[in-house]
Amino acid sequence: MGEPDSSPEPVRLDGSEGEGGGQMLRSALSASLITGRPFRLSHIRANRDPPGLRPQHLACVRGAEAISHSRSEGAQVGSSELAFFPGRVSAGSYVFEIGTAGSAPLLFQSLYFPLALAGNSELTLRGGTHVRHSPSFHYLAWIWLPAMRMFGLGGEVHLRRAGFYPEGAGEFRAVIVPKVDPPSTLHWPARGTLREMEVTSFIGSLPFEIAERQTQAAVAALREIGIYCIAENLPLPAAPSAGTVVFIRAQFENTTAGFTALGERGKPAEEVGQEAAKQVAEFMESGGAVDEHLGDQLLVPACLLAAGRLGAVHPGTTEFTPAKITSHLTTNASVLQKFLPVRVEVSQSGRVQIAPSAAVKQE
Repeated sequence: MGEPDSSPEPVRLDGSEGEGGGQMLRSALSASLITGRPFRLSHIRANRDPPGLRPQHLACVRGAEAISHSRSEGAQVGSSELAFFPGRVSAGSYVFEIGTAGSAPLLFQSLYFPLALAGNSELTLRGGTHVRHSPSFHYLAWIWLPAMRMFGLGGEVHLRRAGFYPEGAGEFRAVIVPKVDPPSTLHWPARGTLREMEVTSFIGSLPFEIAERQTQAAVAALREIGIYCIAENLPLPAAPSAGTVVFIRAQFENTTAGFTALGERGKPAEEVGQEAAKQVAEFMESGGAVDEHLGDQLLVPACLLAAGRLGAVHPGTTEFTPAKITSHLTTNASVLQKFLPVRVEVSQSGRVQIAPSAAVKQE
C-alpha cells in the first residue's frame, strides 16, 4: 500500500461535479493513500457557500499527511485547488484536533481505510461528534463499524466527550485492528423482516427531562405506523458543549439501519423525536436493504474488495440496495473508479453492484 502507481500522472478531479462538497476530497485522500496515486482537485466545493476548503476539510488533508509521508499544494482555508502527493502510510498512535465543531467522525472515516490496511493504530479525535451533515459517533459505533467487519475490517470507538454545534469540543478514541481475509461476495438485496427497533435519547449538559420528552415523541410516532420498540434515555459527558440526539437502530433479518435526529436551540424536544421516527417511516416505505447513508459509505470497502486490496481472496463483488441513490453515492463511485480498477453500476431498480473491471477479470 502506498507504493507509487506505474503511471505518475495525477488523477484529475473536478469539485464542481456531482455532490460538490467535501465527499470528493475525503474519498480521494483515502484512495490516494491506498493506491499511491497522486491527485489534483480543482473547483473545490464550487457549488457551496462559501466555496473552497473549510477548516474541517483542511483537517482531513493534514490528517492524511500526518499518517504518511505525503505532501500537498494549495492546502489552506478558502483554496479552490489542491494537489496531493501520497507517501507510505505508517500505523501508529495519532491525535487530531479539528479545532471547531467540524466532524470528527468524517475525519475518522477518511483515515480509517489506509490505516486499516497498514496495521494496528490508535486515534484520538477532537471536534464535533454529533453534528449535522455527518454520521454521529453512535452511527459509527452501531451501524458503520459492524458493516466494515463484514468486509474483514475491524476496530472500535470509545466516546470520551460528546461535541455538539457550535462549541464542538468532543473527543473519542478509536482503535483500528489488522484486517482479516474478507468473503469473496457480499450481497444485501433485501433487509428482511424487522426483528427489533431501539430508540435511544441522549442528553448532554441539559435537563434530563428533555431526553424523556424526545423518547416519548419518537415512541408515539413509531406506534402510529405500527412499530413497537424498546427505548432508553442516557446522559452524555459533553461539557463545555451542550446538546441532544435521538438515535434509532433498526435490526432487520439481513441488515441494520440507523437514524439520527439532533436537537438545536429553539427546537422542541418533541420535534427531535418525531424527526427521527419520520426517517424510520421513510425507510420502511422504501425498498432499501440499507439506509441511504450506509449505501454511500459501503462504496469504499466494496471497491477495495473488488480491486483485491482487502486480502488473499479473488477480487470480489458487493451488491446492495440503498433506500435512496444519493449524489454522495454517485460522486463517491465516480472518484473511486478513477483510482481503482473497479466498476460501480446502479440499476434502474436502485440496486448497486461493485465488481472488478474487465481488466481485472482477465488477469
